[in-house]
Amino acid sequence: MIFLRQMHSAFTALHRLAQLSHFLILAPCVGEFKLNIECNHATLSGHSCHHELETARINGLLGNIDANTGDPQVGWDTDQFLVDIQEATMIMLSVIRNNGIAPGGFNFDAKLRRESTDVEDLFIAHIVGMDTMARGLRNAAKLVEDGALAELVRKRYQSFDSEIGAQIEAGKADFDLLEKKVKEWGEPKVASAKQELAEMIFQSAM
Repeated sequence: MIFLRQMHSAFTALHRLAQLSHFLILAPCVGEFKLNIECNHATLSGHSCHHELETARINGLLGNIDANTGDPQVGWDTDQFLVDIQEATMIMLSVIRNNGIAPGGFNFDAKLRRESTDVEDLFIAHIVGMDTMARGLRNAAKLVEDGALAELVRKRYQSFDSEIGAQIEAGKADFDLLEKKVKEWGEPKVASAKQELAEMIFQSAM
């Protein structure tokens, strides 16, 4: 029963942000509301914080960030201080692409681990949390200025800039048209996604 409850909670959280974004777009409420994204809730939903931030950003709904994180091996809100430089870099990439999140910002909705019982632990936690976000911003700025990672992403999805790709993206292509095109083109030539190169470029900015 506990396992089923955890599965249901994860499934519910998994779709909540996308559903809320879709609702606000259809309402229409974009421009009236912004979303506060909590990284720990992304962990609980089986997503990365970057995934949730990008979902909000591309829908024009990114407004504030709870700068915390969770333990992927447990099924509850641990609200830990963010100390992962790579995750902080991905978070800041979303912030830069969003041209900032003003008038929102970052807040440390975070707590000490239960084993940390000294007063100085709270002091250290806030310092390392702020330093992590600062290093993430510097890394993200380096990646944006370099442009190599963005170019790989552009090439990976460049088929959506083609005539048929643009029609699909605009919702103007039906299955009859797609069937006709497939028969005309024959077997597709699959281009490499260059995943390892993308990871190397990302790691070089750390």
